Amino acid sequence: MQHAAIRSRSYGGKSAEQRRSERRQALITAANELWREQGWAAVTMRGVCARARLTDRYFYENFADREALLGEVWDATRDEHLAMLYTAIAPYLAENALVQLRAAVEAVVHRIADDPGGAQILFGDHAGSATLERRRRETIQTAVEIFLALSRPYLRADADETQLRISIVVGIGGFVETILAWRSGTLDITVEELIESLDVVGRSLAREFLAREV
Repeated sequence: MQHAAIRSRSYGGKSAEQRRSERRQALITAANELWREQGWAAVTMRGVCARARLTDRYFYENFADREALLGEVWDATRDEHLAMLYTAIAPYLAENALVQLRAAVEAVVHRIADDPGGAQILFGDHAGSATLERRRRETIQTAVEIFLALSRPYLRADADETQLRISIVVGIGGFVETILAWRSGTLDITVEELIESLDVVGRSLAREFLAREV
């Protein structure tokens, strides 16, 4: 009986939990690939299962529905890009806010240029998915809080933080629209030209809030 119980828990040297984890990862990987190639609308239960070579039974073993899987892929991609942003800014924490902003812009633009699939996930059209629309708004607010925190040590004593928050929201929204225009070919400029232009806009938005010595 004991040997039978052991066999029921292990197959091919892997436990049931290990096999389930592998199936879950296979579904996430398949969804990620489909999204990068064709957009989020292509991430269907049937399409993901076909790509992962699993049945729908295993899909519902891991995800309540398609929206849950979309959210999982989004969260992983968002976290990866936020970690990249922190890594890019970290060497300049002793520098002023504009130097940090430039480092952030360079890192994000180069990442989008090098990884268009990731840009498809974060900057693609999310209309029609309440899950993705909510996450997009939450991610923008997270980015706003990051830039607010980074800028506080360099603000003028009389800086209006509410107005600064609005300016950062406008800046991030404009950044996203600019990236979309660039990716679509509407803006026919190089990576470095895009970085320079975005840096100019960022500086103009930040200038009225920063102390003179910055």
